[in-house]
Amino acid sequence: MRLDINLATRPYEDAREFWSRWGLGVGLLAVLTLVLLGWAVRGWIQAGRDRQSIAQLQQQIEERDHERTKAQAFLEMAANRSTRDQSQFLNGLIQRKAFSWTRVFEDLELVMPPNLHVVSLRPELNEQNQMQLELRVEGETRAAAVELVHHMEGSKHFQSAQLVQEMGTEKGTAVIASIISIYVPDAAEGSGK
Repeated sequence: MRLDINLATRPYEDAREFWSRWGLGVGLLAVLTLVLLGWAVRGWIQAGRDRQSIAQLQQQIEERDHERTKAQAFLEMAANRSTRDQSQFLNGLIQRKAFSWTRVFEDLELVMPPNLHVVSLRPELNEQNQMQLELRVEGETRAAAVELVHHMEGSKHFQSAQLVQEMGTEKGTAVIASIISIYVPDAAEGSGK
């Protein structure tokens, strides 16, 4: 029996070697594709839950805003204005009285660089009823004031610290800087005083 094979028109291919080389790669790509697809579906489902949670929170915010608007309208009535003004005055006095100088200086001591000292400190309530500190410090270089601002940014007691002004002293040997920051005392400590 004689077989005529023309290798020029139909070259011999070893299918087993092809699948052993490329089959593993194709299989790994298929598994990777399935993993990525599962990860994408899981992320999409989680995003849906997040959207529902955000919608609920927005609804709660709208309800609180509506309650606040009603309460403000009630306080704006002519019969209630004097009570509102007196209440705001007394609340302001209570907040000023609750301010602890000792606690502020203890918190400042934790963030103050060694080559800097406090010249003046002025606390006051801002428009959002937050305790805002205006701090004037003196040091040998501007870098010390910048370092204090960085330390304040990393502290849980000082928020939104900003270096607002700097100037040299008359002798030219030191720098005086003004820093503004929101002071947030610990809630547990504030309730005990």
